Amino acid sequence: MSNVFPNDFLWGGATAANQYEGAYNEDGKGLSVQDVTPKGGFGPITIEEGSTKDNLKLEGIDFYHRYKEDIKLFAEMGFKVYRTSIAWSRIFPNGDEAEPNEAGLAFYDRVFDELHKYGIEPLVTLSHYETPLHLAKKYNGWANRELIGFYEKYVRTVFERYKDKVKYWLTFNEINSVLHAPFMSGAILTRPEELSKQDLYQAVHHELVASASATKIAREINSNFKVGCMVISMPTYPMTPNPDDVIAAMDMERQNYLFSDIHVRGRYPGYIKRFFHEHDISIHFEPGDEALLAENTVDFISFSYYMSATASAHPEQFEKGAGNILGGIPNPYLTSSEWGWQIDPKGLYIVLNEFYDRYQMPLFIVENGLGAVDELVTDENGHQTVNDDYRIAYMNDHLVQVREAIEDGVEVMGYTSWGCIDLVSASTAEMKKRYGFIYVDRHNDGTGTLERYKKKSFYWYKDVIASNGAMLVEKAEGGSEDEAK
Repeated sequence: MSNVFPNDFLWGGATAANQYEGAYNEDGKGLSVQDVTPKGGFGPITIEEGSTKDNLKLEGIDFYHRYKEDIKLFAEMGFKVYRTSIAWSRIFPNGDEAEPNEAGLAFYDRVFDELHKYGIEPLVTLSHYETPLHLAKKYNGWANRELIGFYEKYVRTVFERYKDKVKYWLTFNEINSVLHAPFMSGAILTRPEELSKQDLYQAVHHELVASASATKIAREINSNFKVGCMVISMPTYPMTPNPDDVIAAMDMERQNYLFSDIHVRGRYPGYIKRFFHEHDISIHFEPGDEALLAENTVDFISFSYYMSATASAHPEQFEKGAGNILGGIPNPYLTSSEWGWQIDPKGLYIVLNEFYDRYQMPLFIVENGLGAVDELVTDENGHQTVNDDYRIAYMNDHLVQVREAIEDGVEVMGYTSWGCIDLVSASTAEMKKRYGFIYVDRHNDGTGTLERYKKKSFYWYKDVIASNGAMLVEKAEGGSEDEAK
């Protein structure tokens, strides 16, 4: 097959401020919701004094002080784009201040300047699971409409500040995850078992209005900005050909499509209106909300892809999956990673085609990768490295499916692998679940030098980018049997 990746394809990597920056209390930064989840986003919330104890995310991998070293490594791999996030609580430490924190703004100036020094385009997530903790404690997060105004002030501040340094923006990371992780994703302090569907979907509405408002503000400040939504993608297969299972899979997928449907089409779809009616949910619209959503749709759709799921009308008959936020039933035809995330390269091909068939809009894969336990070894030249052939096989096989989708005519803007440098896991707050091309010497007990080492995959990805994907092979060495390591 001839190489079909477009010449302007944006190859790169992705990280999040709360998982790698560290310096959680330096230069005026406030606490975020991440600082009180020392066991990860699905673990217990500990708001009391001292609750930040033993949280690896507080130090992360010290990007705050080592950003020049890390960006130089990204440049060596040939990155065209680098996805990162701005820590909202670096700019507004509590989230509701009248004036921003200049030291926080200056830090991102330095980061963006360093990226441009190497010709790397920043792709910036405005809110990546790191709402200021004060907004959770005082307002109950996105359950409160007041957060829209605080978010608008924050995004206007950073749009104005970086209007000549950043072109690509994402409003909320994996916005659909609020249905499954309301504190991590939506800063909602109400315990999940006590959170009513009414209050949860009202919070969803507040985020969607805020996202549309951010898009509107962006276009007022710089007409060249490109603003995208960001959702978890998780293609769902019926467990059997039973029509009831097919409908169960459709219903599960609609939980995700709801968010992209509104971002792209600017209105609530009929299926969610029926759901609201059947569950006695009545979303309160303020005057102007409907027009704001309709008139400020996104320029592109970005998404994470790690796994697919299966669904049944009778899920109690099957073992529950151990995978991503959205769960699902394990697929007997797939292998799994060490964390139970099922490995399905063709699922990425499916989701690319389904998104494009549905929306005919540019797509951007902004998270994909394999979390695994890596072993640092010494090679024949005396250099420390990781022989992560399992990661190379995983990524090769997924990128081959991206190529297949492009061959079908799907418009794919780029690909940023998740955790291009090892960082702290969002879901479990551990270091041993590594995704990177670059090994960071830090461990679950907090020990380590924080030194950086290039893995075997570092050189592989460098060659992929240099060849614009031409070196990808139909089946990677080792194949999917070994991808789970």
